[in-house]
Amino acid sequence: MGRQSTANPGARRRPTSSAAAATTTAKAPAKKATAKAKAPAKKSPAKKTSASKAKPRTSNAATAKAASAKARTSAQTAGPTASAGSTTRKRFPGRALLRAIGSEYSRVSAHPLATYYIILLSVLLLTGLGLVMVLSASSITSYDGGEGSSFAYFNKQAGFVGIGLVLLVTASLVPLSLWKKLAWPAMGLGLLMQAAVFLPGLGKSTKGNANWIQIGAFQLQPSEFLKVALAVWLGCVLANKFGKMTTFTHAMIPVVPGIAAAIGLVVAGNDLGTALVLMAMALACLFVGAFPGKYFALLAAGLAAVTAFFVLSSENRLNRLTLALTGHADQAAIDTTGQAWQSNHGLFSLASGGWFGVGLGASREKWSWLPEAHNDFIFAIIGEELGLLGTIAVILVFAILAFGLLRVMLRSQHLFVKITTAGLFAWLIGQAAINIGVVAGLLPVIGLPLPFVSYGGSSIIASLLAVGIILSFARTEEGAAEAIRAHKDRVRSSLGVLARKVRK
Repeated sequence: MGRQSTANPGARRRPTSSAAAATTTAKAPAKKATAKAKAPAKKSPAKKTSASKAKPRTSNAATAKAASAKARTSAQTAGPTASAGSTTRKRFPGRALLRAIGSEYSRVSAHPLATYYIILLSVLLLTGLGLVMVLSASSITSYDGGEGSSFAYFNKQAGFVGIGLVLLVTASLVPLSLWKKLAWPAMGLGLLMQAAVFLPGLGKSTKGNANWIQIGAFQLQPSEFLKVALAVWLGCVLANKFGKMTTFTHAMIPVVPGIAAAIGLVVAGNDLGTALVLMAMALACLFVGAFPGKYFALLAAGLAAVTAFFVLSSENRLNRLTLALTGHADQAAIDTTGQAWQSNHGLFSLASGGWFGVGLGASREKWSWLPEAHNDFIFAIIGEELGLLGTIAVILVFAILAFGLLRVMLRSQHLFVKITTAGLFAWLIGQAAINIGVVAGLLPVIGLPLPFVSYGGSSIIASLLAVGIILSFARTEEGAAEAIRAHKDRVRSSLGVLARKVRK
């Protein structure tokens, strides 16, 4: 028993001692490792630097691994959303095309002659369309009116367009300084021509308006050329008076007397529609020319009072205004076969055209149903024969022309150019808006043609002359002269190469 008790404790102690030895042995390397780990901290500064350089690499690698792990996690979590977003972006196949068009427009728009060609091309489009529509709208009335040919009005209009294009090219070559010198003589000549309509044997009254001059077979409407003269004259006067209109007398003279003379002569001939256009031109020029605000408001109120007086004092004008306000469907208020005949048939013409029209030349309203189909109401024939798309195209071309005129005003460095172009803008674009509004039944009938499109020699010649003046302004844009010279050099070299080939 004693041996066993002695042996058993010994047997029990041996494993303990071996475990302790193992523990001691394990602790020894751990201490050595700890010592080794602590050892570099006591090394030289050079080794510290290398160790510090190694640490950022390890941290950068760890950061990169963590970022990639997060990206994988987010991609797995939002997988369907990301794929849906990429699919949504791919659903716009025209996005690249729109960007290409935008960049191309920016490149073309920056060209010095871009304004010049925008105005020229839009006017040529409108003039060409006008010739076609005059032929279509006037073919019946021209033949039935004793002319003996359906091309009578068209031939006359083509001749007027030819004269207007010659004036356009000539005016576009006139330098800016010469237009300033011609301002006062042009205004004086315009007023004399407008006053000549009241001379016996020289003036002629047409449909209640005494605004025509006739010498033999030659007939002229001076008020159309007075529009050009008024715009150039106001541009010159207001540019010279810029910043000096501090007193009432200095602001009003000679601006207000000149405007009053032009409008008064036209109104005296019973042509309130043209007078309204002259008023709009004057106000546009005064606004751009920095006319003092209180005097501008006073003048605008005076023009509004004059307009109201002439409208209320004329039964014919008052009936037209009442017609526009009551609407064409009010049969009890207005007789549709009397005062509303022209307006109603203009709407009939627009309505029967539909989306694509009845076809060029196939209008039914031009068979003497719609009065002035080739003149004031030619837009109705466009709507009937070319449809809604045709009318929208015409409005779009006028909008492009308006954009070109605005570019001239914004990009020019000359105040004379800005003011004159503002007046011509109010004439060409404002009159087009009034004509379209009249045909659509939004405004009362006031007898204004659609610029560049309607039949009329004085209208088309004066309008093309005005465009020639604007083109001469566009040529003064910065870099335009150099671009024109380079273009001429290219044309000369091309013609020279062609001549050499012909000789061979």
